Amino acid sequence: MSSPFLDVLMPWLREPMFWLPLYVFFIAYVIFNFGKKSYWFILFTILTVSTSDMTSSRLIKKNVERARPCHYVDAHPDLAVIKRVRCGSGYSFTSSHATNHFAVATFLIMTLGVFLPFLKPWLWVWAGLISLAQVYVGVHFPVDIIAGGVLGVIIGFLYAKLFQYFYGHTLWPIRLSGLNNE
Repeated sequence: MSSPFLDVLMPWLREPMFWLPLYVFFIAYVIFNFGKKSYWFILFTILTVSTSDMTSSRLIKKNVERARPCHYVDAHPDLAVIKRVRCGSGYSFTSSHATNHFAVATFLIMTLGVFLPFLKPWLWVWAGLISLAQVYVGVHFPVDIIAGGVLGVIIGFLYAKLFQYFYGHTLWPIRLSGLNNE
């Protein structure tokens, strides 16, 4: 199952540079609205991504050692793999794209969701589209993104809870709290 439109769109959805405006929006929103308190938020976001990436790439993939579906193209010519997407030399299970993006989506929903409630469902859509693109282009099996998504949600949840425990009670927008330059 493929389409010319998705053949063009799906590889782009996997690219970090494609999402750069979204990343810049979140960083600018946090810095503009939370002042000095935003540094802790950015630090916890980085910790969330780092932990999810290391857990998926270095802990799970290195121990499971499952080959990517694109490595089986010669044996199964009926597999639809977009040839212009690099297959990757690493392993497939779990999808680091899915793990990282679901971790960030969960962290953002739980920490910024109260300030940007309209974005909550779109963050799930964002993580889901990136994950589905991995399957569409043939670099992951569906179970890789499902397991990566579940792992990402768990990691994002844990870091959001840690953030809320240590810093969440002070994360109120400057304009709402009446505090200047905090």
